Amino acid sequence: MFQNLICHSNLNKKNNNMKIAVLSRNSELYSTKRLLEAIKKRGHEALLINHARSYVVMEEENPHVFYGDQAIDDVDAIIPRIGASVTFYGSSIIRQFEMRKVFTTLSSLALVRSRDKLRSLQILSKAGVGIPKTAFTKYPKDIDSIIKQVGGTPLIIKLLEGTQGLGIVLAETKNAAKSVMEAFYGLDANILVQQYIKEAKGADIRAFVVGGKVVGAMKRQGKPGEFRSNLHRGGTSEVIKLSKIEKQTAIKAADALGLKIAGVDMLQSERGPLVIEVNSSPGLEGIEKTTGKDIAGSIVKFIENQIVKPDSKKKDKIGV
Repeated sequence: MFQNLICHSNLNKKNNNMKIAVLSRNSELYSTKRLLEAIKKRGHEALLINHARSYVVMEEENPHVFYGDQAIDDVDAIIPRIGASVTFYGSSIIRQFEMRKVFTTLSSLALVRSRDKLRSLQILSKAGVGIPKTAFTKYPKDIDSIIKQVGGTPLIIKLLEGTQGLGIVLAETKNAAKSVMEAFYGLDANILVQQYIKEAKGADIRAFVVGGKVVGAMKRQGKPGEFRSNLHRGGTSEVIKLSKIEKQTAIKAADALGLKIAGVDMLQSERGPLVIEVNSSPGLEGIEKTTGKDIAGSIVKFIENQIVKPDSKKKDKIGV
């Protein structure tokens, strides 16, 4: 059972090598395979851990992560790839590794923050990061006022739980906006109402940040008649050279949310780059195939530069 969970490289572990685990539920995903390949290529031992089938055991100063009846207690670093549907459970697994002083490219707190669209925007706003003007309320009678606050129509309505472009509606008239908002309120759904940036023309920028540096960037364009630029929705992508302010904005956004690795999505507006989302588990396929860059390798290099090797770890008290 434990062998089905872990995929070892054929390399012998040396003193300067590490055991790095990718937390993923699907070994066939492009991002998962690329990370495992990059770990092995740089001479480390690669493991695949299905976080959804793992569990935690807690006792005084002795937290463990288990799969079946075996403890996973000899990992040097983890690269979490946590799906939106298992955010809460995935964060508990990451937190357990954190308590064991295992280096993680994504902290449990940063994961939870980034998955909450409202909380993320509140944090970005406080940090001085440019964002489209956004409103949130659960009071249906505020609809007219909210539409006015975000600059009128057209406007964007987003479900807080939506992913990959799903749960996002462009309302082009006031009547359409009111109808959509009333429908969502009737379903007791949490929504954001956001200013529409018409000059973006259905395109956005994805900046891939690793360790406080932008290691790759692409511009994504929605298909004709589509305001969403997601590649999953049929959009196209091309390499883009970011301006200084665009790089600074992407790095500042990732830092504000405590993310070491992030896909920062921005719109090019008349008042500068505006962040619309910060992804804590950004996919590698689109950015690597568009830019031709080894983003997975950059992630492993970042771990190498940050981790304290096993033979020099201090025996600190366990904490979160």
